[in-house]
Amino acid sequence: MSQKDDSVRYLSELSGIDETQNPRWQRHLPARAPFDWLAQGWRDFVTQPSLSLAYGIAVFCIAALVVWSLLAYGRDYLLFPVLAGLLIVAPLFATGLYLKSRALANGERVTIGAMLGVRPLAGAQVFFTGMLLCMLMLLWMRAAVIIYALFFGVNPFPGIDGIVHLLLTTPMGWAMLLVGASVGALFAGFAFAIGVFSIPMLLDEQTDAFTAMGTSWAIVWNNLGPMLVWGAIVLALSIVGLATAFVGLVIIFPLLGHATWHAYKAMRGL
Repeated sequence: MSQKDDSVRYLSELSGIDETQNPRWQRHLPARAPFDWLAQGWRDFVTQPSLSLAYGIAVFCIAALVVWSLLAYGRDYLLFPVLAGLLIVAPLFATGLYLKSRALANGERVTIGAMLGVRPLAGAQVFFTGMLLCMLMLLWMRAAVIIYALFFGVNPFPGIDGIVHLLLTTPMGWAMLLVGASVGALFAGFAFAIGVFSIPMLLDEQTDAFTAMGTSWAIVWNNLGPMLVWGAIVLALSIVGLATAFVGLVIIFPLLGHATWHAYKAMRGL
């Protein structure tokens, strides 16, 4: 048996997906594949763009409302954890975009009503997965508060400008930034692995939440190169969206939603 065969067998044992029993899931896609998904996502975006823009505007309004609420009620210390946490649950809000991409591929008519009233083939399993992602988001927020307390104790939160100054100009801030980024990366990586394909899969197939999340984890592991590239693209575009006071999300969120559907279909070999 060749070294490549040994590697494939080893990955199969780790992921729980056997290559011969699950030939429909692709392995070892090229690292350039995510750029093809983006191009396909853009084509879906510019086809009936008003539908995708409606989703993007809704995301902008939700993000703006969340920020306003945190600032208005004196919870500004939760601002950065909440914004990072929203990325964890983002796949749940993109189901309508997945539906549009699927309908366009099948030559079907797409309406905003169908996108808002999407009915996943897996039924309530998608909401169960969404609840798990929300719980993961809440755990991350709690972890972020604990990390702050470990470094700065019970001192009052110095405000957005104050915390940015502390993080960027003091050794204690650098240490907190390093620890917070490391812990956040663990949460983000786990959420990405179980969520990136599970929501599209639950929309497209009659299966349960745990099977979908396990399959998502496995195909990410077995296509680690392109998925690292895809994760970096998602992170970079998300940062752009946040840095533009959420205005960029009007285009970025639906673009990533459509591209994620094509990533899912590419993993299916369709």
